[in-house]
Amino acid sequence: MPRIISRREFIATTAALTGAAALPRALRADAGPAATDLRFFVIGDTHYLADKQSPGRLDARSADVTSKLIDTLNALPGTNIPDAAGGGTVGTPSGLIHAGDLIDSGDKSGGPYAAMHHTEWNGYVSDFGLTGKDGKLKTPVYEIHGNHDGPSGKGVPIDGIISRNKSRPGLTHISANGLHYSWDWGRVHFVCLGIVVGEVKSVTRRRRYNPLDSLDFLQDDLASKVGSSGRPVIVTHHIDIARNTGPCDPNAPFANKEWDACDVRAFYEAMKPFNVIALFYGHTHVRNVFKWDGNSAKATQGIDVFNVTKASHFNSDTQGFFYVHVTDGKLAVREYTTKNRWATGSWTPQVWAGPIRMTA
Repeated sequence: MPRIISRREFIATTAALTGAAALPRALRADAGPAATDLRFFVIGDTHYLADKQSPGRLDARSADVTSKLIDTLNALPGTNIPDAAGGGTVGTPSGLIHAGDLIDSGDKSGGPYAAMHHTEWNGYVSDFGLTGKDGKLKTPVYEIHGNHDGPSGKGVPIDGIISRNKSRPGLTHISANGLHYSWDWGRVHFVCLGIVVGEVKSVTRRRRYNPLDSLDFLQDDLASKVGSSGRPVIVTHHIDIARNTGPCDPNAPFANKEWDACDVRAFYEAMKPFNVIALFYGHTHVRNVFKWDGNSAKATQGIDVFNVTKASHFNSDTQGFFYVHVTDGKLAVREYTTKNRWATGSWTPQVWAGPIRMTA
């Protein structure tokens, strides 16, 4: 995994899992924890944009496509998935993970931009809410920041995420700076880390984006919340790995890369001892699915990586997001897309699925 599986394989595996879950608890061989049946959405790059000429209101293109995205997400649960995408029905999601670039103008300053930051953030919060009951979206939300939200580690979205983390449903661990966080959905542990993961203290060159101690948080979180349990872990950050994986030279001069290669390597090494079943990120505005071994984005073994495309960029007709289903022993990721700014949508005719190790 990730690989595309056939409809026949998908039905056979799902039937086996469903049959095991249906047995009375006393008759199950393991008599262990309740069966896992976890579903959630992953989106990225909504890029809420204010009108530069009238910064107190959203740009009409942005308001239209983001509103239709919310309508699409709300309408999917309970609908059928076509056979070409694995079949079945979209279940009730436990939540939605947003892989960053919530707004568009957070990396710009001067002139109308200060007002635009507030308008864009308020648009995001109004649409997505937090708990599934206080916004237009009918599911809890777990977002991180991207380079358009605050590349220096400051700004309206950064402050907003920190504030929202104080009342975000179900969090079990929040970083000292209030920005990074983790939680559990059943036996699966989730970690949200922000724009990039870093930084390695022994590498003293400056970074293009401020990691805000996310590597320290990840290391501490995995040690204290997962430990030797073998529990599955899912991690989300924003900047892409594929273009930033490379040799780590601690003494190389600053090269203005979006993510320091030594920090990328340390990120992989921090996750390597644990049962990381999926890594999600955005940023590139295109979908990419691959395995990552810390050295190459073309590895045959390693962590399964899912780069989600843009979900509601104001300047594009094509958008998409992931629908993820985790059961005991299986991870399945599907993609739902549009070619007309969410006037209509359809399933990509494939499934990225494969076995995972699920322990208590």
